[in-house]
Order: sequence, then structure tokens, then C-alpha cells
Amino acid sequence: MGGQNSKPPEFLSVLANKQVKVGEKITLQCKTNIEKLSATWKKNDQKLMCVEGKHTIRNIGTTFILEIENAEETDEGKYTLILEHEKGSGSCSAIVIVELNEWRRIDWEQEMVIRELKSFKISTDSVKELRFLLCGPIGSGKSSVINSIKTVFENRQFINCLAASEVGQSFSEHYRRFTVGSGKSGCLPFAFYDVMGLEAGDLKGVRTDDIIKALKGHVPAEYKFHPLFSITEDNKHYIRSPSVNDKIHCLVNVVPADKITLVDQRVIQKMADIREAASRLRIPQLVLMTKVDKTCLMTKADLSKIYRSRKIREKMLECSVRLGIPMNCIFPIKSYHDETQLDPKINCLILNALRQMILSANDYVEPCSGKLKYAD
Repeated sequence: MGGQNSKPPEFLSVLANKQVKVGEKITLQCKTNIEKLSATWKKNDQKLMCVEGKHTIRNIGTTFILEIENAEETDEGKYTLILEHEKGSGSCSAIVIVELNEWRRIDWEQEMVIRELKSFKISTDSVKELRFLLCGPIGSGKSSVINSIKTVFENRQFINCLAASEVGQSFSEHYRRFTVGSGKSGCLPFAFYDVMGLEAGDLKGVRTDDIIKALKGHVPAEYKFHPLFSITEDNKHYIRSPSVNDKIHCLVNVVPADKITLVDQRVIQKMADIREAASRLRIPQLVLMTKVDKTCLMTKADLSKIYRSRKIREKMLECSVRLGIPMNCIFPIKSYHDETQLDPKINCLILNALRQMILSANDYVEPCSGKLKYAD
């Protein structure tokens, strides 16, 4: 008396994560120690609503199977099987990732893009270097972006620009200027300016009016920002009559893909205020969406599939809605963090974003554009 059904249910094998392409069949299965169990399938913690011709649920002895025909992007998610028996219950889960058709193309030939950018010439002789200001919340990875850009062109790991941790205080208390290249390899006509991370409170982080003054060219490099008061005309460091070479030519918003949902609305509002000022000055704006590897398993495993990822596209859409910036101005990237060797795929994502940044900034300073006369 008793037999196998007197035992509590146990999994002899569990559901395995799956990555499939659009149109392929998804099969999830696991094996238990006993038969005749009550089985419930869930998707994203909600009971799976089976559609005829789409879902098939069956069990063969102690093997429980879910089949999903003709995979679509909406089939992506976490699937859980719950098994119940009078002696107990158990569950196991698996992640299904649906690889979409590529919805944005980029150039994966890094050497060609590096040569193109190294030979780039600014369209006007009056501008000595294109200036980019990186702005975003604490922990977004602004300093890591600058390190990574320098890494690409130096062809070695560059860890000279301090990067803040994901929590805590920003390292960038000063208005730091970073160039690309060296006396040996040749300096490129680009400069990146890093500021303190934006914070929710009014007494923390860099002030929005200071960033706006930096956009206009009133703030010199190495100026130390103060959270309580902004730089004014009577400050000895204040640039009263900035030239075109003092001004910012492109505003680069940096946001973390894995935390965009959690960014405080007060920080988003500060970014909106800065963007509005940049728009009035007709300064071009782009978004670098960092830490893509922390938000998508498929992208973490293979960066070349970043534009086949439903999760990345969703994060870009969310970023577009929260910041009010078009999708084609948002560039998902991964910065160097724990790598010890250079990675061509990391480089290519950075290079393609940088190329657009440079082209946008160059359009802004183009003498015939008529934009600079508004940037006072």
C-alpha cells in the first residue's frame, strides 16, 4: 500500500531556459518522480491562457510538457510549472527569450569606423574641438562611458576617469574635461565633459542651472560645482563672453537600462529642464543607454544580438517616453567594467553611437547651419 503516489513530488529534471527565433517552436519539459499530479502552468506569474493551435499541454508518465507553436515576441517571459499532490507541491521556472528580426542595423567593422573617426575634420576652422557634455543620474555610468571611449582609441584598458558606484556620491565634483588620443597616437578633435550626477534633492548633486550655464560656455574646465549655489557673473572663474570653443556642441544624456524605471521623477524633471534649455539653444541631444547587459540575458551572452532583443527595445521605448527623446536618438551600449581584454562588440556599439554624436555636433557648428548665433 502507498506506492509511488505516497511520495511528495520532486523534480528529477527541471525546465530549461530557452532562446528561440521568431516562428520557431518552443518546448518546455521537466520530469518528476511520480505520476498523476495536478499541473498548473503560469506565464509571468499569471495563469497561462492557452490558445487553441498555439499552446499544447500534455504529460507522458512523469514528464510534463508545454509546447508553443510559431514563437512571437509576446511569448517571451518566465514560465512556471506548479505541481500539486496531497503529499505536497513543487514548482520550477524557465525564461523564454524570443530573438526578434533585427530592427536596427549597425556597422560591426570596428577598424573601418575607427579610421573614419580618426580622420574626421570639423567643418569649420573656428572650432578647435567638438565638445560633448555627459549628463545623467548618479550611477548611470558617465565616467565609464568616457573611459570606454578612450579605451577604444588607445587600444588598451583606460581607467583614469573615476567611475562612481551605483549608489552613493558622485566622484565627478569638478567640471572635468577629457580628450581622446595622446601625443603618441595623435589627439582627436573631441572633448568630453563630465559633471556630478543628478540627484533627487535640491541640495545634492550638480545644479541644473550650472549645467545650463556650462552648455552656454560660461563654466570653465575644472570648476568645482557647489550644490547650494550656482556660478554667477561675479565669480572669478565665470566666462562672461564665451566663444564658440567654450560652448557645448552636443548634450549626451546617460541613463542606465537596468534602472530607467527606478530613476526618481525629480531627476527626470531636472533632465527635462536641461534638455529644454538645450533645445532653446538648438544644441543636439542624444541618449546613451548603458548597462544593457544587466537588463537582457540574450544581449549579455552576445552583444551582436542587441537589436534583436525585445527587452532592449522595451527599455529604449521607456527611455524615450520618460525623457521625451525620439527612439532614433537613443543608443544602447555597454561600457567596459569587469573585462580585462578589449571586446570588438563593445567597441562597435560605442563607435556607432560616437559617430552619430560627432556628426550631430558637427552639424551644429557648421557655419551655414545658422545655429550658433542662437547659442548665447
